[in-house]
Amino acid sequence: MPKTLADYGAFNVSPIVDLPLFIDPFLLFTSDKEEYQKLHDEIVRYLRFLRDKSVQGQVNKGLLKAWYCFKEVHQNRLGFCLSGNRGAGLGMKFAGALDQNLSKLFKDFGTEEVTQGSHLEKLVLIRDRVGRDNISDFTTNLIKGFLLRYTETFAKEHVVEEKRKVVRIPRVEFNYQAGVWIDGEFDLPWFVDDYVLLTPEDILTKDEIWINKEDLRKDFPRIRDAVENEALRSQIEAYFMKVLPEDYTAKEEREAIERTLKRFPEIIDHYIKDKEDRGEEAIERSKGKVSEAEHRFIENLGKLASLIAERSQFYSSPSTTLEETRRKIEFLKHVIENQDGYRLFYVNGQAVEREKDLQILFKLVWEGSPSSADAEVNNGRGPVDFKISRGAKDSTLVEFKLASNSQLERNLEKQVEIYKTANQTTQSFKVIMFFKAYEESSVKRIIQRLKIPDEAGVILIDARQDNKPSASKA
Repeated sequence: MPKTLADYGAFNVSPIVDLPLFIDPFLLFTSDKEEYQKLHDEIVRYLRFLRDKSVQGQVNKGLLKAWYCFKEVHQNRLGFCLSGNRGAGLGMKFAGALDQNLSKLFKDFGTEEVTQGSHLEKLVLIRDRVGRDNISDFTTNLIKGFLLRYTETFAKEHVVEEKRKVVRIPRVEFNYQAGVWIDGEFDLPWFVDDYVLLTPEDILTKDEIWINKEDLRKDFPRIRDAVENEALRSQIEAYFMKVLPEDYTAKEEREAIERTLKRFPEIIDHYIKDKEDRGEEAIERSKGKVSEAEHRFIENLGKLASLIAERSQFYSSPSTTLEETRRKIEFLKHVIENQDGYRLFYVNGQAVEREKDLQILFKLVWEGSPSSADAEVNNGRGPVDFKISRGAKDSTLVEFKLASNSQLERNLEKQVEIYKTANQTTQSFKVIMFFKAYEESSVKRIIQRLKIPDEAGVILIDARQDNKPSASKA
């Protein structure tokens, strides 16, 4: 099946957890495939519809919810949600931000003169708490009809009827005359208790979409200086210097840039034009990132899932979450240190040090457990990576850190105790992964300096690739 999917052009999704991949609308825009370009045109058409209604003052709370709010399309298993594969979707905060930008900052959306086309990403470049997940979720919902037809075509040809199901899907196509979303029926692959949605590999990216806030802030000086209108360029420069304090911090510089962008939103068109001119770079970058994700997460997670299945009897659930969690961590440690699990953290021989990748593996080892493994639980004093629970009276907390984390010592000293109090539990583990010998030494010195006892639940994982036996000898 992987080869069949590859030949079809679809990404081979994981049935276990979401993967850190996103649909990037710019890849639709810059593609030489007419079908993708039409999809991007339809996205712009829908946004122009919203803009017209917003400028005319015709959008009330009910219409905000009907036109802007969407559930996450979790069936494509993308976007990286540790708690299964179901994210929060697009709510009223996103709706309000988008509607306000369409009615005030970007009334010219759809009629830009500087850029080659219009872009959804433009509408959220100067809004906090609106990022790549929101853009990808919104794009996925707006092209959901295409994705459903794309999946149905594949399923009818390559998936046996017993593993398919005709499903009625809500909000597939938009009726512009009536101003409502309409449903549709599709014959789709069925896995466990839900349908599976395929996504073409060539519209996916990883880590960040091409048009993004971080690049806009980083490129602000160059984009500002590239504005051809001399009078406008002078006004932008004068305003920016006015709102930028003397001896400014990095945070104050970011705030000054955002204030300038809100005052002169036309700067964004110049930034987007620069991104359009480098469209081929976006395609090549995304290819490399998707290929890396496919190797690291699909291939390696498949191998790890097999290892876990082989050891399922040994790791059957003990009587308490404390004991069960310790066993899960010890097993994860064994897999990484002795069963080639460390390979997930390397690309072309170089360590890719991310705590999120370790969390993905930890989520994997909880498949089939009677305990609830909830990610990023916030019970009053900030989110904890995982809370393992069996009812209200038995819970265990788990935090993951890299040895290279500059805040590790402070975290070890304070964070777990804070979480214990907030979550009303006396059970917790701190899992620390290191990639170099000096990192291991540093962590051990911190533990010694803070006089952390063995029973405190601090567990180290060795992810060095130059210190591993072969899997056959482990």
